[in-house]
Amino acid sequence: MPFLISSLLATLTYVFGASIADYLGKPFLATPFWLGLLMVLLAQAAMDWLSEVFRLDAEPLLENETRSKRQTLRNNYLYTSLACIAAVALTAYVLFANDSLPLSSFLFLLLSLAIVFMYSIPPFRFINRGMGEFLLAAHLAYVIPSIAFTLQADETHRFLALAAPLTFLAFSYFLVRNFQSFVQDQKYNRVTFLTRLGWERVVPLHHLFVLLAYLFFVMSPLFGLSLSLIWSVFLTFPFAIFQIFLLRNISLGAKPNWTLLHVTALTVFGLSTYFLAVTFWIR
Repeated sequence: MPFLISSLLATLTYVFGASIADYLGKPFLATPFWLGLLMVLLAQAAMDWLSEVFRLDAEPLLENETRSKRQTLRNNYLYTSLACIAAVALTAYVLFANDSLPLSSFLFLLLSLAIVFMYSIPPFRFINRGMGEFLLAAHLAYVIPSIAFTLQADETHRFLALAAPLTFLAFSYFLVRNFQSFVQDQKYNRVTFLTRLGWERVVPLHHLFVLLAYLFFVMSPLFGLSLSLIWSVFLTFPFAIFQIFLLRNISLGAKPNWTLLHVTALTVFGLSTYFLAVTFWIR
């Protein structure tokens, strides 16, 4: 995933997690907030770049690359990723030394790093086993907001259940990206969720995940959240229906407009997260 987009989405979900703590009346802790944001951005960057280090040899990193250029680029990705992970560890130590790293935050941080390694490097490398999209979605939509919340609140809370529908929307966004790169994925023998199951199965699953996300939002009163509080998230529902419509037409043979589909899926996930974060901050 492009670094700019992954950083933007990580920032959005992180702010969402912190906004829940603010809504619950927890005092805003500036230092843990900013250092925590730094950690999740570094972890997300390491996740993206480590996956490039161990890309299959048959798949080029750059067009018309030479062997020496490829090796140099892989080394740069590796050293930068290791520096990011080291910076995460150092930042976590700074928080711990200042009694600002609760056990719950530490455990979620360990989970984040575990996902980074399982996603990117052998022998796991789930990015090429058909499970990378799920790990990426869970990291962005569940782990990152949980780190933000626990750094502020020193506990978990049932309101973090809202991360579940966001994970579904994130997963559907990554499925859309799979459709866009399907031809290249087959060419280079990449094993994505789409290439593993086939588009005939993945298209209805995509629709199901999108609709399940909004069903979870509708069920939010079960977690103590009134619909009047999170009503703004339903403003993205028409875009979600349009996303389903676009992908359905493509599966039926219509000429694909990948840019429109990609932007729509990104908008659904991004705006849903943004609306929830703003709602909790201003209430």
